[in-house]
Amino acid sequence: MLERVHQHIIAELQQNTRTDTVFVLTAIFLNLLTLAINSAVAAGDDNSATEWTVFFIFLSLLVVVNFIVMVGLVKGKQTRIKLINGLLKMYKDQGVEGYYDASLLSNYATRYDLFLLATVFTGLVAVVVPFVLIV
Repeated sequence: MLERVHQHIIAELQQNTRTDTVFVLTAIFLNLLTLAINSAVAAGDDNSATEWTVFFIFLSLLVVVNFIVMVGLVKGKQTRIKLINGLLKMYKDQGVEGYYDASLLSNYATRYDLFLLATVFTGLVAVVVPFVLIV
C-alpha cells in the first residue's frame, strides 16, 4: 500500500509540473501576442473605434489570463510543497530520508517565484509599451 501512495504522490507532482508549464507558456505567449497586436494598434495612424475596441479587448484578456496564471502558480507552489512534505514524512518513516534533500523545497519555491516574475513582467511590458507608443 505504501508503494501505491508513493506512486500516487509522484504522479501528482508530475501533473503539477505539466500544469505549471502550460500556465507559464500560455501566459508568456499571450503576453507577447498582445504586445504585438496592441503595439501595432497604438502605433497606427488610424484611430478607429474598432481598433481601440480590439486594443481594450486584448488588454482585458491579458489581465484576466495573467491573474488566472498567477493564482494557478501560487496554488501549484502550495500543492508541490504539501506533496513533497508528504514524501519527506514517508521517507522519514521508512528511514530513507537521507536520500532526498529537504532544501529542494526552497529551490522549488524560488523556481515558482521566477516563473511568476517572468509572467508578470512580460504582462507589464505588454500593457505599458502600447501606452508609451500612444503618447
